[in-house]
Amino acid sequence: MKLGDNILRLRRKQGLSQEKLGEEVNVTRQTISNWELGVTMPNPEQLKALSKSLKVSIDELLENEQYRSSRNSRLNYIHLGTMFVGGSISWILAFAANRFRNIEILFIVILGVIFGYGIGLIINGILENIKEK
Repeated sequence: MKLGDNILRLRRKQGLSQEKLGEEVNVTRQTISNWELGVTMPNPEQLKALSKSLKVSIDELLENEQYRSSRNSRLNYIHLGTMFVGGSISWILAFAANRFRNIEILFIVILGVIFGYGIGLIINGILENIKEK
């Protein structure tokens, strides 16, 4: 995605008109339109003001690859951690019950891992909502 597409998407997500965003960034509505169309680009000071108005980091606004990889690695740790915890708890409970066969314990552990993945998705959603506010 290009910078202009990001500005447009984030502006709409915030419910801002081009005119309102222009006022916040101290530029004209036409300048915002030109940025969104890719005709011109904001200067560094305008990027700072844009990131503040759109409530995102400059890295996210520019889709910096390093930012994306660090975000993805954080998500991987969340998912791996919750999957490990879910699988471990289900294994302990199934094994401690002492009435399941090994194949049943394996099935229970797989369900625990799937449950852990779901919990990871929920945690990620909560963290994204906290970040937006």
